[in-house]
Amino acid sequence: MTAMRIACLGGGPAGLYFAISMKLRDPAHEIDLFERNRPDDTFGWGVVFSDQTVENLMANDPVSGATIRSEFAHWDDIDVHIHGQTMRSSGHGFIGIGRKRLLAILQERARELGVRLHFEHEASPDLAAYADYDLVIAADGANSRIRTAYEEHFGVDIQVKKNKFFWFGTHKTFDAFTFAFEETEAGWVWAHAYRFDDDLSTFIVEMDPATWAGLGLDRMDQPEAIALCEGIFAKYLDGNALMSNATHLPGPQAWLNFRRILCDKWSYRNLILLGDAAHTAHFSIGSGTKLALEDAIKLAEVLNRPGMDRAQGLEEYQAERNLEVLKLQNSARNSTEWFETLERYLPFEPIQFTYSLLTRSQRVSHENLRLRDKPWLEGVERWFQSRAHGTPVNDAAPPMFAPYRLRGMELMNRVVVSPMAMYSAKDGCPNDFHLVHYGTRAQGGAGLVYTEMTCVSPTGRITPGCTGMYAPEHEAAWTRIVDFVHANSRAKFCLQLGHSGAKGSTKIGWEGYDVPLDSGNWPLIAASDVAWSEANQRPRPMTRADMDAVRDQFVASVRMGEAAGFDMVELHAAHGYLLSSFITPLQNTRTDEYGGSLENRLRYPLEVFRAMRAAWPADKPMSVRISATDWMGEAGVTPDEAVEIARAFSEAGADLIDVSAGQTWATCKPVYGRMFQTPFADQVRNEARVSTMAVGNIYETDHVNSILAAGRADLVALARPHLIDPMWTLRAAAQHGYRGAPVPPPYLGGQAQLARNLAREAEMALKA
Repeated sequence: MTAMRIACLGGGPAGLYFAISMKLRDPAHEIDLFERNRPDDTFGWGVVFSDQTVENLMANDPVSGATIRSEFAHWDDIDVHIHGQTMRSSGHGFIGIGRKRLLAILQERARELGVRLHFEHEASPDLAAYADYDLVIAADGANSRIRTAYEEHFGVDIQVKKNKFFWFGTHKTFDAFTFAFEETEAGWVWAHAYRFDDDLSTFIVEMDPATWAGLGLDRMDQPEAIALCEGIFAKYLDGNALMSNATHLPGPQAWLNFRRILCDKWSYRNLILLGDAAHTAHFSIGSGTKLALEDAIKLAEVLNRPGMDRAQGLEEYQAERNLEVLKLQNSARNSTEWFETLERYLPFEPIQFTYSLLTRSQRVSHENLRLRDKPWLEGVERWFQSRAHGTPVNDAAPPMFAPYRLRGMELMNRVVVSPMAMYSAKDGCPNDFHLVHYGTRAQGGAGLVYTEMTCVSPTGRITPGCTGMYAPEHEAAWTRIVDFVHANSRAKFCLQLGHSGAKGSTKIGWEGYDVPLDSGNWPLIAASDVAWSEANQRPRPMTRADMDAVRDQFVASVRMGEAAGFDMVELHAAHGYLLSSFITPLQNTRTDEYGGSLENRLRYPLEVFRAMRAAWPADKPMSVRISATDWMGEAGVTPDEAVEIARAFSEAGADLIDVSAGQTWATCKPVYGRMFQTPFADQVRNEARVSTMAVGNIYETDHVNSILAAGRADLVALARPHLIDPMWTLRAAAQHGYRGAPVPPPYLGGQAQLARNLAREAEMALKA
C-alpha cells in the first residue's frame, strides 16, 4: 500500500484515533489534523466505555490503550432516585474517563507517531482546499461543515429529538451512575450523573420543552440557568456547583436538542465520514465515542490492507460499521423515546420504574439483569408476584408465571397462545385437526388460548378454510373442543370473532396470501369501495341495512360462543378486515356519519362491540384487537390515535386491548424487529391506562418477562413459537425451575427429566 497524504478535519477522539491508527500501520503516511479549537478546549465532560471497547483499544494500540485503561474510573452500581426513594442495582460494570484527559492522551500519542496537529485552525469546507491530499477525513462531529457542504452525496438524515439538555460538570463525585428525577412547578426534570475522575462528574440535566419553557430557561442567561438547576438538584450536589464549558454561548443556546444523524453513504470522491459526522447515538446510552474509536480502527485497517482496493475497502468499512451503528441507534432510539415519554412511567412504583429505566433500550433484558444483580432482580420478581396475588409473596418467580384477572376469569399465568389462522375448516366447521391443535396447546401450559379469527358468516370468511360460528354444527364442534380444553388443562379459551371485509374470498394461506380464489368467489362488503389490492375484487360499501345485519351476526356468534362454553370473546377490529376498514382512513372514504373524523370512523365498530357486550355475560371478559398504526405515517391511523381507539373501546366495556399493527394497507412499510409491536402496547397501556396484550415477533422467555416486569403490557401473546412447540410454556417453566406449571399428570415424568437436563446444561455452561 502506497503511503498517503491525509487531511483529518476535527481533533476529537475520532480524528485523533484515526490518525494514530494510520501511523501505526504505516509510519510513512503524512497526516495533518486540523482542529478549530485550542488543544485543551472541550465541550463534554466524561466519556463512558465498555469493556469490549477497551479490549479493542488495547489490541489496536497497547501504548495509548494502557494509559487510558490505567486512568479509568470504575463503578458497578446504578442509583435511581424517584418519588423520594432510591433504588440501587449493581453489577453494571461502567468505566469512564474525562473527555479532556482522553484528548490529551490521544494528542500526545499522535505527536509521538508523527501526526502534525494544527489547533485553532478553521478547516475549509471546500474539497478544493485539500487538492494536495490523497484523503480528506471528516471527523468534525455532528455539525460537520464539510459533510453539510456535500450532503447531497451522503444521503444525510437528521432527526432532531424533542427534549432539551445541558451537559454540566460538577466536583460532586458520585459513587454510582445516578439518575435523579425531580418534579418542579413546571414539570419533571432529571439528571444523568456519573464520576469520571477523582473529583469530577458529568451531570446532564434533561427535560421536555414545555418544562424548559415553563421554568423560564428559554429566557435565562447561563448563570441564572445554572443557579436554577443547582437548586432543583441541591440534595444530590452536596453544596457543589454545576460548571459549564459552553460559556461562549448565550444561555438558551447552551441548551441542546439531540440530533440523530445517519447517512446512506459514508464517502464521496476522496472525502470519508468518520464518527459523529457519519452517525450519532444518544447520550443516554453513552456510545458515541465508542462508535467513533471503532470506526477509526476499521477505516485504518481497510485503507492499509495489502491488495485492498480503496473503493472495496470503503464499502467494507461502511457495511461493517453501519451494522454496529444501526444496532446502537435502535437501542438509542428506544432509550431516547423512554425519556421523551417519561410521563407514561411516572405512576409506576419506584421498583418498576427502575426496572423500566434499566431495560429501556432493550440491550438489557430480564435474564441479563439476573446475571448482573440476582438479589435485586429477585426483589422485582417478588414485588411483581405480590402485586399479582394481592398478598406478599416470598418466593421469587418470573413475571410470566404471575396470575392475571379479567372480570371473573383468572388466568394462571401471562402467556397467551396467539390467534393463528389454520385454514383447515370445511364450510366453516372445525374438526379433529382443531381439536388436536387447540387441545395440545392448552395442555402446553399457557394461561390463555385464542382461536383463530372465527367468522360470523359464510361471506365473512377470509378463505374457504376459515372457521366460523354461524351454524348449529359450528357451535356443536366448538363445544367439543372447549370441553376438551377445560377437562384436560387449566387454560382459558378465547373465541376471536371477525369479518373479513375487503380481504375476503381468497385462497388459503399456503396457496397464496391475499390472492383471490380461482373460482367460486363471493361478493365482498366493506366500509367503502376500496379494494385491498389491484388483484382483489372491489367491495360494496355497506348500507345501513348491511350494518344491522352484520352487527346481528356478531351478536348471534357471541351467543353461540357462550353456549359453547368459551371463557372470553375478542372482537377483531384490526388488520384491514371489515371493522378495521371503518377505523382506518386509508380504507374509509365515507362522507356520512361513519367517515371522516376518528369519532365517526369508530361509530360502527363501537356499535357492534356494545351489542356483543350486551349479549355476553357480565362476569366474562371481552377484548378487542386493534392495529395501532397503519405504518403509513399521518395518512393512516397513528399510535396517538390508537390510544384514543383503545380508550373508546375500554369505555364501551372492553377489558383488554390486543395491540397489533399494520396489515391494513397493501403498500404499508412496517418496521420489523424483535418485539416490534410492543412499543404500541406500551403506549396504549400507559397513556390510555387500560390493560393490553403485546404481540409480534416475541419468541423468548426473556422477551415475555421483560415486557411484563417493565409494565409494557399485561399479557404476552406468542404465535410462531407455539406453532412449532405447543409445550412452550412448560419448557419455559422447566428452564426457570418453576414448579407451579400445570403439567398434565401423564407428562410429569417428561417434565421432570427436562428440568434435570436443563439444569445439567446450565451447570456445564457455567463451568465452561
